[in-house]
Amino acid sequence: MDGVLVHENHPIPGAAELIDRWVATSKRFLVLTNNSIYTPRDLAARLRASGLEVPEENLWTSALATAEFLKDQVKNAGAPGRCFVVGEAGLTTALHEAGMILTDTNPDYVVLGETRTYSFGTITKAIRLILGGARFIATNPDVTGPSQEGVLPATGAIAALITAATNMEPYIVGKPNPMMFRSAMRKIDAHSETTAMIGDRMDTDIVAGIEAGLHTVLVLSGITQREDVNRYPFRPTQIMNSVADLINTV
Repeated sequence: MDGVLVHENHPIPGAAELIDRWVATSKRFLVLTNNSIYTPRDLAARLRASGLEVPEENLWTSALATAEFLKDQVKNAGAPGRCFVVGEAGLTTALHEAGMILTDTNPDYVVLGETRTYSFGTITKAIRLILGGARFIATNPDVTGPSQEGVLPATGAIAALITAATNMEPYIVGKPNPMMFRSAMRKIDAHSETTAMIGDRMDTDIVAGIEAGLHTVLVLSGITQREDVNRYPFRPTQIMNSVADLINTV
């Protein structure tokens, strides 16, 4: 989403036209984000304010992918999964809708996501629960996030703190874990042989797309620039300046 369709809440030229064409032609697509703060409804409203009309059913977040992963993990357990959650509505809503019980008493999992209100008490509780046997899950590995005032510590930074205190590494569901792409493809009944991934980062989008067996398109409208590509031991299938170059090809 960020760097591909929008940049600092402004649509990237060509993004609206591309989305409109996909919707008009009933093209199956999802807009992915590692951000776990917002529900799809919230994200659709934020994109609409930026000038992009993306139906909420076409949004897939690391929170939704995490909820699907945990739902699959407990499906034969005979009881709902119990989760202590560090996160906001995007994550708690996704887990609740996946049938999880949100609790701080004997949870099976500590699930860490993005929030703007990390507290010492909550992090301490998470550490103690993990030391007590709860399994450690994180929605994404991003160590910082943007704000108008500058960077903010994000999920990966807090995960590192908890790991240092517990000596337990989290299982991370979001990009660059290709599981996030596979869960997205299941949602829209897509197959790797006929699916493309469009992203702006070599270290998350492109590597995950390659590992998921997808056609990968790097756009240069975000983080990775053309001169950065040679630093990586893998290559995208295509490199384009922006999604505007895709309008007449889909």
